[in-house]
Amino acid sequence: MNLSELKIGETCRIKVVGGDGALRQHFLDMGLIPGAEATLVKFAPMGDPMELLIHGYEFTLRLEDARHIEIEKCEPSEQNVIERKKRIPHPGLGEGGRFHDKKKEHPLPDTKLLSFALVGNQNCGKTTLFNRLTGSNQHVGNFPGVTVDRKDGVIKGYKNTLITDLPGIYSMSPYSSEELVTREFILKEKPAGIINIVDASNMERNLYLTMQLLELNIPMVVALNMMDEVRENGGAVYINEMEQLLGIPVIPISAAKNEGINELIEHAIHVTKYAEKPERKDFCEDREPVHRCLHAIMHLIEDHAKEKSIPVRFAASKVVEGDEKIIHSLELDNNEKEMMEHIVLQMEKECGLDRAAAMADMRFKFIKKVCDETVVKSKESIAHARSRKIDKILTGKFTAIPSFILIMGLVFFLTFNVIGAKLQDLMSMGIDALTNAVSNAMNSASVNTVLQSLIVDGICKGVGSVLSFIPVILVLFMFLSLLEDSGYMARVAFVMDKLLRRIGLSGRSIVPMLIGFGCTVPGVMASRTLSSERDRKMTILLTPFMSCSAKLPIYAFLASAFFKEKAALVMVLMYFGGILVGILTAHILKGTLFKGNPVPFVMELPNYRMPGIKNVMQLLWEKTKDFLQRAFTVIFIASMVIWMLQTFDFYFNVVSNPEDSMLAGIAGVISPVFAPLGFGNWRISTALLTGFLAKESVVSTLSVLLPSGMVITDIISVTGALPLMVFCLLYTPCIAAIAAIRRELGRKWAVMVVVMQCVIAWIAAFIVRLIMLI
Repeated sequence: MNLSELKIGETCRIKVVGGDGALRQHFLDMGLIPGAEATLVKFAPMGDPMELLIHGYEFTLRLEDARHIEIEKCEPSEQNVIERKKRIPHPGLGEGGRFHDKKKEHPLPDTKLLSFALVGNQNCGKTTLFNRLTGSNQHVGNFPGVTVDRKDGVIKGYKNTLITDLPGIYSMSPYSSEELVTREFILKEKPAGIINIVDASNMERNLYLTMQLLELNIPMVVALNMMDEVRENGGAVYINEMEQLLGIPVIPISAAKNEGINELIEHAIHVTKYAEKPERKDFCEDREPVHRCLHAIMHLIEDHAKEKSIPVRFAASKVVEGDEKIIHSLELDNNEKEMMEHIVLQMEKECGLDRAAAMADMRFKFIKKVCDETVVKSKESIAHARSRKIDKILTGKFTAIPSFILIMGLVFFLTFNVIGAKLQDLMSMGIDALTNAVSNAMNSASVNTVLQSLIVDGICKGVGSVLSFIPVILVLFMFLSLLEDSGYMARVAFVMDKLLRRIGLSGRSIVPMLIGFGCTVPGVMASRTLSSERDRKMTILLTPFMSCSAKLPIYAFLASAFFKEKAALVMVLMYFGGILVGILTAHILKGTLFKGNPVPFVMELPNYRMPGIKNVMQLLWEKTKDFLQRAFTVIFIASMVIWMLQTFDFYFNVVSNPEDSMLAGIAGVISPVFAPLGFGNWRISTALLTGFLAKESVVSTLSVLLPSGMVITDIISVTGALPLMVFCLLYTPCIAAIAAIRRELGRKWAVMVVVMQCVIAWIAAFIVRLIMLI
């Protein structure tokens, strides 16, 4: 019997994990090992993928992958109950004077920078802790992969420190590019200390990474996060006993409630400054096949590992697992490789398990021992019970997709028709009042007319026209942040996986694209959570088709001018139009550049959580700050340049007719390209060029170029306005997004995106133009 045949609510014991390569290793690292118990929670609305409960947490995999896992049905095992007669004294690890004698130690000099790596599983509260430690305002989300790059900060109160927040990983066997970022940082940057954050409510899964980090022999502390939830649900952790078993300091904390943070900092500083390495790095039982295999290989590769500065225990573990990157980096000769292969084959014969499964089994056995002796398991958590109830609707067979459409429709309605629209009107009134006041003041002071034109027409109108859209953009970001913080984004990926597979993508691709509705740059970066290079490239190419918030000013500007009462409907259609074109493009790419199958869908489903008001406000402040920086840098400069080119001719004489200006001459060269689309006016061509710098510049440029008394309806008709909106929707994203794509994929792909999107935008706009003329 295989896992795909299991029925909802049934429990099974895993017998054999089939398959090969990185995916199988990932399954083992996630706890799908022979002997483990798993319960089928539900299927996605379209029947695939499935959601499993294993080791106390829920994760997803497709039926196709589940068919490679052999099982036998069983009854759920009873939870172990700890009965402890007396507590053991605190081991004193990490506490100066209690366990280590400072007089015999050689602490790092006070001038030495103490560097820390903050490492943990996804969704364990790592970024929240980073914010507590540094005071930074990194965005905190409830979806695997929010941290897609390393972030550095200084620990508050300790100037000579540097802590790096790394992407969340499940093990030191990289399955995706973000996991590779974490492993490469630890092995190559060699931090002086590690802060390993562990979700105390999900100990078995989290401690798997801890086992591998201990093998690195780097000073380390464990931060047991979410202890407040453990207490509330009737659970407990015997900290002293856990410290003794692990051989490192263990500090209970609640990053969200700021509990235990100071104690964590003190321990981390101490073990790093005094280079107090883990007391224990070996977790295999003596006389067992894995123990003999590991230690034989450690002796064999010791010199190579030392030469390459790779911890020998860690290197030996990776050699046993068959990690090609580590084996290659050790530069072993053929005799050594053959000898190691014989050692591993003997271990496999004695264990009855293959090399990777044997290593995973060894680690989980030790984890079970730790948990049995130190963890009092709680009843079902309030968060998990609440999540199950909510999921009956949001991931229900008949309610999931209608719920998604309803939620996104409500987001757009509140953004464009209610909250955002009202705030935008107020902002516009304020900007108009300020502009009039500035103009009247300069008239009273008899300021030179050219200077007046620069300030009023160039700066106030140009920058002001873009600033008026801040409320709409922030409202949209607020709703996206609430959805992300709550954990709903992960459910969207679960629900949409089978649908996206038809266009050659996995469900995980939906999240970068949804983030792209806010801004293309973080959407592109979020694609690092995808383990397949094929899926990652394809997702990055499609993300710019999702209408980012910077395009909102363009839609609002044109829709309010040409469609008035139906403006909100037209703006929503723009968003769905981008999705439709993205789907069509995906179909074409799937059969040409990206032939093959999408990446397997393996992802943890976190519990729903109430979005943190502080997190949302931090995000809104960051986006406001970012928008204002662009408004008063790129857009400010662009507005001034456009004003100058429009005001002077090629001999730098002030022109009375803008059509005699330098700008008209330059734009006139490219205007014929847009003439068949219905917007061949030189002013619009100029605005589209500035849109390469920042999409908001399209509106500010038009505001500068339109002389007093002239409005946009004077230079194009309705049959040209809708094609213009479609072109703005689809043509190349801003320079920042192109830079992000270049950083992720290289120059060739960045150029390809620019060319591809401009061609698609022109064709789509031309089709819309023809339809409107019929």
